[in-house]
Amino acid sequence: MKVKICGVKDVYATREAVKAGADFIGFMFAESKRKITIEKAKELASYVPEMVNKVGVFVNPPLEELISTIEEVGLDMVQLHGDETPAYCQRVPVPVIKAFPIKEKLDIHRAESFSVDYFLFDSPGGKYRGGNGMAFDWKMLRNIEISREKVIVAGGLTPSNVGAAIKELNPAIVDVSSGVETNGVKDAKKIKAFIHQAKSKERGS
Repeated sequence: MKVKICGVKDVYATREAVKAGADFIGFMFAESKRKITIEKAKELASYVPEMVNKVGVFVNPPLEELISTIEEVGLDMVQLHGDETPAYCQRVPVPVIKAFPIKEKLDIHRAESFSVDYFLFDSPGGKYRGGNGMAFDWKMLRNIEISREKVIVAGGLTPSNVGAAIKELNPAIVDVSSGVETNGVKDAKKIKAFIHQAKSKERGS
């Protein structure tokens, strides 16, 4: 099971996530309480080894701005949380994670019209797109036609429920931000516990 720790803001959280075994580290460039500058992302990226993917999280970025950020920070992937179209996603020069907030079955059918590397299913609502710490109804993903090898699950995951999410959904990747924070700050103990719980679960079991 692969794990993405999203919304790191400082060197400490970045290093702890890498040390604990994270496979993906997410930098927030969209409006969020976890938003960081390009300069800060470049600094944090220097602490991420090559075998760990650096993911930039965006909402409706102009394509030129997106490409510039990819190149400047050295991003391996981008995660798009806005109203980006399938055609837009095809023009991005690195692998794309397209996020879909799940309110109803129709949201899942909309996802099926995209040809991207990963589909991130997240909870709806909240002040920002993503990172709101709420879970959606996992049962809605039971009969999707999208390959589980391309499914990322986010929204309200914590060290205590990530095992249940993996058992129910059998995703390729689990994604967490607020679930490994204490008072809005990344917590090394929670990061370690989350990754341990996730990686102790075998996919397909």
